[in-house]
Amino acid sequence: MLISFPGLAVSSEVVDQFNSEKSSFDLVLLADDLDHPWGMAFLPDDRLIITERDGRLKLYEKGKVKSISLSGFPEIHNKGQGGLLDVTPHPNFTNTGLIYFTYSHVLPRGSTTALARANLQQDQLTEIETLFIAKTDSTTSHHYGSRIRFDNNGLIYMTIGDRGQRHTAQRLDLHAGKVLRLTDNGKPASGNPFINTAGALPEIYSYGHRNPQGLSRHPETGEMWLSEHGPRGGDEINLIKPGVNYGWPIITYGKEYIGGSIGEGTHHPDMAQPIYQWTPSIAPSGIFFYSGKAFPSWQGNLFTTALKYELLVRHELINNKIVHEERLIEEEVGRIRAVTQGTDDLIYLLTDEYDGALYRLQPK
Repeated sequence: MLISFPGLAVSSEVVDQFNSEKSSFDLVLLADDLDHPWGMAFLPDDRLIITERDGRLKLYEKGKVKSISLSGFPEIHNKGQGGLLDVTPHPNFTNTGLIYFTYSHVLPRGSTTALARANLQQDQLTEIETLFIAKTDSTTSHHYGSRIRFDNNGLIYMTIGDRGQRHTAQRLDLHAGKVLRLTDNGKPASGNPFINTAGALPEIYSYGHRNPQGLSRHPETGEMWLSEHGPRGGDEINLIKPGVNYGWPIITYGKEYIGGSIGEGTHHPDMAQPIYQWTPSIAPSGIFFYSGKAFPSWQGNLFTTALKYELLVRHELINNKIVHEERLIEEEVGRIRAVTQGTDDLIYLLTDEYDGALYRLQPK
């Protein structure tokens, strides 16, 4: 069937219909030939750029998916949870043509999370350069974190996981387990909280994170919100503040996978409590705040994707507190990795599978 929305006309298949608490919607399949898609971002001209973890880049436009040449891109550590990860356009993409990526960067010993950018011309990347390589001191292939978002001042927020070495989240001489704030050239942003602290890395904005894979800018306040994986329980939603310690692994609501407690409990006077936490774990990944007109009853709601429980969570907020949760499309499409709002004000999802897919939520 052909469904038309402002600026976008695509061939699509309605796979199911849902009646949620505050809105009824169709779930529409747009593409189902993606291989472990991880990140996506809309460009101002309505095109949707999608990363695949094995190092491929796709462009979804007018109902078709085509590949973008990555010739000249740095070597990617495509093992475990590593690969080509998140993507976002420069805030002034219309004039700059710049696209930013995160990926697991190969090192002589191990790998780490890195930030790169390139110029997108039609369906080809040019002027590819790596801007920043995180210092994580790890040989593991998991907990890369790796969401990136620009704030209202044109600065990049970048998440880094603890790389499976939990103690590093508390060390200010490593980027592991941190949220970083960078300029659009990959340099430490002026005013970062530890920029004048001896022994601390100047890029660090907050610390004590386990594996943050969701990051979203609040459309009204401009503040950055984050989701992160806990261990066996203790998944968190956090409102990111400069210089704040979010506790991992000293405090957590999670437990060891083999049983037993972690750290000192759930509270510490010098460490922040999460805005929200899930126990048992849902394995949260991408998040975003809905600000469109297609679903007026959802405006201002925070949406979180889940891998383990294969669902989309809708949160209602009052004064920066989550007061209600609704679980949508549970176990309908598989592991949901990413979510975003389109230029048409509709909601788009990516499932992280070998036969990963792109879906859209649209009003009935």
